[in-house]
Amino acid sequence: MSHQKQKYEPQADLNATADVQNSETEDVVEDSNAEKSADDIETLQAENAKLKDAFLRAYAEAENTKRRCQQEIEKNSKYAIASFAKELLSVADNLQRALSAVDDKTAEQCASFIKGVEMTQTELFHVFEKFGIKKVDCLGKVFDPNLERVVQEVEDKEKPAGTIVTELQSAWTINDRILREAMVIVTKK
Repeated sequence: MSHQKQKYEPQADLNATADVQNSETEDVVEDSNAEKSADDIETLQAENAKLKDAFLRAYAEAENTKRRCQQEIEKNSKYAIASFAKELLSVADNLQRALSAVDDKTAEQCASFIKGVEMTQTELFHVFEKFGIKKVDCLGKVFDPNLERVVQEVEDKEKPAGTIVTELQSAWTINDRILREAMVIVTKK
């Protein structure tokens, strides 16, 4: 058996030392990178939460705006014909006046005229109803300042004060909103 002597090489020690130092440096760099990565993750998570909150707020605001616009469109379409309908109320009033003008003596002579006016009035009321326009019956009820306007007061001891005894002009609503208030005569004590 032959013994070989190992030869001492100083370069091998330097390489071994360099490997140890590189390994330690890599561990320090890895630890530093790990800390930096953890900080970056926390920063990104915080930024993500902030952006998510901003997005949710913007989305909610957009939905609210959309809902408000939809309500405004519905309201406008419901009440768009209000001024036109208000003008047509005078036609309804005149048809009623024509029917009221016929007395018992002339009723037989004007039977076909009365029938035609009644049919016209009925058709007008059907069209009004189709668009949410309704006549409000006020006669015999207690005065409501939101719906009627008093033009005269009369004494009547049989009825309570504020009772509507005569309706000079009818009240009308459009989709439960006042289109025209009534002009009435009420009782007083």
